Amino acid sequence: MSEEKKQDFVVSDRRRFGSEGELREDVKREEEKPTAPAASTPSAPPQAAQPPEGKPIPPGVPEIHATEELPAPPTAEEQHQQNEAYRASGKKLDDLVQSRTGAQGAYPDMSFEKVVESFYMSALIQMGAIRNEGEPPAVDIIGARQTIDSLTILQEKTKGNVTDREQTLLQNALFELRMAWIELTNAIATRATAPQTPAPGAAAEKK
Repeated sequence: MSEEKKQDFVVSDRRRFGSEGELREDVKREEEKPTAPAASTPSAPPQAAQPPEGKPIPPGVPEIHATEELPAPPTAEEQHQQNEAYRASGKKLDDLVQSRTGAQGAYPDMSFEKVVESFYMSALIQMGAIRNEGEPPAVDIIGARQTIDSLTILQEKTKGNVTDREQTLLQNALFELRMAWIELTNAIATRATAPQTPAPGAAAEKK
């Protein structure tokens, strides 16, 4: 190899300690140099609360129902003010209806009996028991079941806090709705498992 092509190689000693085990001076000086602060990494954005493992949040379900933690309730003063504002708005609506139609008491006050009757009528409509004349029954079997279950929850949560009349009304409504729902589901199951009979004239067409 010619002298012109020779290159100088610099070998740096990377050992931290000398032959006697002492820390080398050049390493001391290197460690004493101030180091630049590490660039701060942006913190990850907060993640939404996840449902318990194995229980995904169904579509359309509000987050308040999917998580265990609930927001703090409004104070008693806030609830009172909101209730007063709600009643005032309702009074304005009643006055408007009365001024245009002349009807007195267009919006009667709600009661526990009216709540039960509302659920009762909704379930009958969902099961097709109530419909406009001439219209085919529109059955919502799942919706009817949820309405009946809602009445069941209402019965459980108000136990010991209703009058005898209200309790009797609720028991009768649930009994009738459950019987109607059982008859409807049995009819649906019977129709689904029944053998299919060919329509008249279908056999002649196959020949």
